[in-house]
Amino acid sequence: MRLRRRRPNVSSLDEPIEADGELMPREIEDWGPTPEQRYRETELNSILSNAISSLDPIYRAVFVLRDVEQISTEETAEMLGISIPAVKSRLLRARLKLRSNLTPYFKRRADA
Repeated sequence: MRLRRRRPNVSSLDEPIEADGELMPREIEDWGPTPEQRYRETELNSILSNAISSLDPIYRAVFVLRDVEQISTEETAEMLGISIPAVKSRLLRARLKLRSNLTPYFKRRADA
């Protein structure tokens, strides 16, 4: 009960603010993403998912393990049963393929 009584800095969000003798409703800013931001994020996730799923399985596995799951090169090589240079080569090829697949979506237009 003592702790409840000691809340001097707490104020209700429903109580209006008094300014110059007039009561004004509180304005509470929404910190969540706007619908436009949510749509942009959903669209970006869709584009990236489609680009990753379009990779050949041998490249996709290496890309997901190294760049998405952030597993070390040595552990990736061990998990897939391939050499470390093969992991590096496949990762480079996967990144280059993704770059070429994603360029049309993110290329800056000359007229912009």
